[in-house]
Amino acid sequence: MASTDPEKTAYDNGGSPASLDRNHHAHIIKEDCLRRSLSARQVQMIAIGGTIGTGLFLGTGKALATGGPASLLLCYAIVGGIVFVTMLSLGEMAAFVPVAGSFCTFAGRYCDDAFGFALTWNYWFNDAVSTAADLVALQLLVQYWTDDFPWYALGIIVWVLIVLANIINVKAYGELEYWLSLLKVVTIIIFIILSIAVNAGGNQGYGYIGGKFWTQGDAPFVGGVGGFASVFVTASFAYGGTESIAITAGETRDPARVLPRVVKNVFWRILLFYILSALMIGLNIPYDYPGLNTKSSRTSPFTIAFQMAGSKAAGSYVNAVVITSVISAGNHALYAGTRLLYTLGANGHAPKVLTKLTRYQVPWVAVITTSVVSIVLFSLSFAGSGQVWTWLQNLVGVSNQLSWICIGIASLRFRAGLKAQGKEHLLPFRNWTYPWGPILCVVLNIFIVLVQGWSSFSPEFSGVDFVSYYIELPIFVLMIIGWKLVKRTKFRRASEMDLETDVYTKEDIEPEEKGWGRKAKRIGTWFCF
Repeated sequence: MASTDPEKTAYDNGGSPASLDRNHHAHIIKEDCLRRSLSARQVQMIAIGGTIGTGLFLGTGKALATGGPASLLLCYAIVGGIVFVTMLSLGEMAAFVPVAGSFCTFAGRYCDDAFGFALTWNYWFNDAVSTAADLVALQLLVQYWTDDFPWYALGIIVWVLIVLANIINVKAYGELEYWLSLLKVVTIIIFIILSIAVNAGGNQGYGYIGGKFWTQGDAPFVGGVGGFASVFVTASFAYGGTESIAITAGETRDPARVLPRVVKNVFWRILLFYILSALMIGLNIPYDYPGLNTKSSRTSPFTIAFQMAGSKAAGSYVNAVVITSVISAGNHALYAGTRLLYTLGANGHAPKVLTKLTRYQVPWVAVITTSVVSIVLFSLSFAGSGQVWTWLQNLVGVSNQLSWICIGIASLRFRAGLKAQGKEHLLPFRNWTYPWGPILCVVLNIFIVLVQGWSSFSPEFSGVDFVSYYIELPIFVLMIIGWKLVKRTKFRRASEMDLETDVYTKEDIEPEEKGWGRKAKRIGTWFCF
């Protein structure tokens, strides 16, 4: 039996996970072998850091130029709603089975092992490519200041930094991610306050702005249906990665209590940051501002707002924040990819050697493997004309949307299993939107997947673009069929689902402090202190 200390894990004599005794109840363990060292403070901030990136800092400018201020605001609000429903569905499952495989594990346990196999490999490759993409983006951002810096130098330096943060122990990863994310959050808060002042007249040369840019030219909707669809796609990518917070579940202290709070609180903060930012950008910056659609730090809406307020060093400051944002995104992508590769090994979808842990219970083989793949992809990005790199990025382009669809399907199957086995009363957290929430999640995310390749149809059809946007869908289906044929997997019946392994119930929630200390701690955690 293991100690009840959440930072310790039990092993039998063969080195495999043994049954863990939590609060005197026997639990079967399969994936729950990682050290639970991430605090509520770190997990809250990691959840924000995983979603606020270049999509907000640079992508919003192009979205405004393409669709206008109304499209920008509406699309971010609609996708925000979809993400909220998706996260409630995921939070319910992750609080009950808090493992590093998260929604990938749930797809295998509650639907079909072949489904879990295809989704986990797909999402792992997405994380490896994302890590490499972030390393490539660093060089483009450094060109803001100089062209003399070697293209490979900064990428390799940052790669070494994030590999060390991920291989030392999970606390090192959590702390690095916390401070990188905090800088982004502070920047957005300053931006919103400044934007209100700029709109009210505290600017250079514009006077009182109000809502005049919403009626200028073709505003508020620019480019018709095509413009709106393109912004919808931009917004869905900007929110992409929200689901990966559940991957930290396998290393979060007191997950049955912390994860539901994280899911509920993070939604409001993301909505606050994204929707308020989108509103202020649309109010203060005209859609036809010169160079707005270049996705450069020089013409980032954040840079423009700081310049309107009179800051001369605005471009350099925003560029520096975007660089830390990219490092944060790369750090998070490597972490998520590592934990999914560990999950693949634990579930028999990859060699068992990938489950080897250090004495701090970090899956070091998975860290090294994912790191090597990402640095190889990083070097590939500079080979030839870059066409290989474009295809690689498009290949995983719908990964986020596919995972959202799978979360909805797994949620419906999960609840069916709980009902069939009479275990609904054990849930630490209930998704109050069930059953319409997960159904809406599946339907709307299928819609996003279908419209995300809009540019391949407009203004004229492009066969090459069409294939690059949608090729991942048949590959995903083929992986499911292939594994199903090889392993003869069967669809999980509700009455036969595994609702015992790695489970945390209401009884496993750790005792909480009482009185003013508890209230102060909860308020501090909400603000990520």
